[in-house]
Amino acid sequence: MKDHEIKVLDEKDHIFIETLKTFGMSKSVATTMAYLMNVDKASAREIEISTGLRQPEVSVAMKLMLDQSWVSVLSEKGHGKGRPMKIYSLVTPVDKIISYYENKIYKASQATLSAIEKLKAMSKTMSLTASK
Repeated sequence: MKDHEIKVLDEKDHIFIETLKTFGMSKSVATTMAYLMNVDKASAREIEISTGLRQPEVSVAMKLMLDQSWVSVLSEKGHGKGRPMKIYSLVTPVDKIISYYENKIYKASQATLSAIEKLKAMSKTMSLTASK
């Protein structure tokens, strides 16, 4: 039997995850990102074991993170037969990922404020027309 060290998330990581979720990031992406911040590289299986996420959750998170170019993936041949293992690493600095969500939230806020101003203007013209 082999000894293999696997890191696990601590309280600080869980607070980080919860904060990311307030941005609208999914739990699986936030958890996967928090784990990858603490390691140089990890297989999907290591991520599953360390984070408590299931295989489909890790796959969905990795797909989203790959689509955003936040992670890189390498295929590593295992011992013996079988498919190569995918090894993931975080390539985009966390600050840039946070900025992505900051911009997304800012644009959504601006759109909401613009809609509110439009409604205010419309309600004034409607109330003027109704009072005549």
